[in-house]
Amino acid sequence: MQPGMPGRLPMAALQLSSPRSLAVYDTYDDAQRAVDYLSDHGFAVQNVMIVGTDLKQVERVTGRMTAFKAIGSGALSGMWVGLMVGLLMSIFATGGRDTLGTVLWAVIAGAFFLAVWAGTGYALTQGKRDFTSVSQVIATRYEILVEHATFHDADRILRGPGQASAHGSQPGGGHGTDGGPRGEGPATFGQGGPGSDGPGPDGRPA
Repeated sequence: MQPGMPGRLPMAALQLSSPRSLAVYDTYDDAQRAVDYLSDHGFAVQNVMIVGTDLKQVERVTGRMTAFKAIGSGALSGMWVGLMVGLLMSIFATGGRDTLGTVLWAVIAGAFFLAVWAGTGYALTQGKRDFTSVSQVIATRYEILVEHATFHDADRILRGPGQASAHGSQPGGGHGTDGGPRGEGPATFGQGGPGSDGPGPDGRPA
């Protein structure tokens, strides 16, 4: 999920009744800027979707993994788990038990058991994955879809007067669905083309 995006919605809320491709961008930021530009110029953006396509998984290696690191990480996680369990036990404990002692023993037990668990897991890999990493599924292209009835208004706003495309090609740094030539970047929204004196994305003369 991209920053600033809402949480999960029912599929019915994500559908357009008659979608048409307006533009395709290589990055989400460019697609977001295009939709923001449409919004700034009065387009009804509730008729817009951004769809990520051509998904790929990216894994970023963050460091080397050793038995010591695995055990230490497991122990640290176990301490936090033990702390929470110990606090819960102390809240519901009866008979005047030592609260501090209960929490302390829970922390020690959690650290021990999760350290053993992590160390065992590392040993079972037999050295085949001696590194740590984070991974994420990302899209390689971001397509802007609009309701068919509003397509020409959206295309006119992005390209500027007299430059609207009949094929859905877009002017803002991506490429149209017809495989047409790329534009000069999101900063050309609303301009008549390279070197034009038309307004830029902020409405000021270029």
